[in-house]
Amino acid sequence: MRFEFVADRRCKVKTFLKGHDVSKGLLAKIKFKGGNIWVNGIEQNAIYLLEVGDKVTIDIPNEIDLNQGLLPVKYDLAIIYEDEHFLVLDKPYGYASIPSVLHSNTMANFVKAYYLEQNYPNQQVHIVTRLDKDTSGLMLFAKHGYAHARMDKQLQAKMIEKRYYALVEGEGELENSGEIIAPIARDEDSIVTRHVHPSGKYAHTSYCIIERFGHVKLVDIKLQTGRTHQIRVHFAHIGQPLLGDDLYGGSMNYGIERQALHCHSLSFINPYTGKKMEFASGLTDDFENVIMNLQTK
Repeated sequence: MRFEFVADRRCKVKTFLKGHDVSKGLLAKIKFKGGNIWVNGIEQNAIYLLEVGDKVTIDIPNEIDLNQGLLPVKYDLAIIYEDEHFLVLDKPYGYASIPSVLHSNTMANFVKAYYLEQNYPNQQVHIVTRLDKDTSGLMLFAKHGYAHARMDKQLQAKMIEKRYYALVEGEGELENSGEIIAPIARDEDSIVTRHVHPSGKYAHTSYCIIERFGHVKLVDIKLQTGRTHQIRVHFAHIGQPLLGDDLYGGSMNYGIERQALHCHSLSFINPYTGKKMEFASGLTDDFENVIMNLQTK
C-alpha cells in the first residue's frame, strides 16, 4: 500500500514518519520485505534529511499468508462498515474473537475467509477491539498492520469509545449513574475468571441507568479501561451481576442463556481522513425479548 505525506519540519525521514505512527518495525519491513521510501519521487533511506514541503511516499509491502495457523472458516458476516483500512462488524453472541484450545470457529477465522474470498492483498487479520464469546455487538478490525498501529495509539490515548448495554440485577441500591473503580486480577485457581483484588490492574467503568424493572436495570456502560471481563466483574463486585452470566453469579431465570451484554456503540477518529467515525448496533433478539417480558410485568 502507498501512503503520502508532506514534511512540515526539517528532520530525518524516520523521525518524521514516527510522528505518523510508522514504527521501527514497520520501517524495517519497508526496507527488507519489498517496500520503499521516496522523497519528491526519488528513492531515499530512513536517515535522509527532509526539508519543509518535501513529499514523502512510503510503499508498504502486502501482508500475504502471515496467518498460516489461522484457518479460514466461511461465515456470513454482518458488515457495518468497510473501507481500505478498516472493517466494522456486528458480532453475534456465541463466537469467540480469536482461536484458542476451546474455540476454532471464531471471528478471526471468519474474517480470514472473507479476506481470501475478496482476494485482498493484505490477508493478515488485525483485531482492534475484541468481545467475549457470548457478548454481541460491534467489533473493529484493521485491514493492514499500519492501520492497526494507528488504532493502537488511539486505544492508548482512550480515543476509541465503546458503549455497552447490559441487564443487571441486584436488591441493593444502584445510583442512576456512577463510576466503578476497582482493580481486577486473575483468579488464582482459574485461567478464565477474574475478580476485584488490590493486586489487580486499575479498572474503571462508567454507567448510567436507562430503565428500571424492579431489581433489574438496563444500563448504558462506557469502558474507561479494557480489562478482561471488566463489566461482568465490576457489576458482580457491587452486587449487580449481569443476567445470564452464571460465571459471575448472574440469574439464569430470565430466558437469556448468555451474559446480557451488547456493544451498541463504537466511535474512533479515522487517522487517514481526520473524520470521526460513529457506528451503532441494534440489540439481539434474545436481549430484546428479555426487555419486552420485563416491561409487561
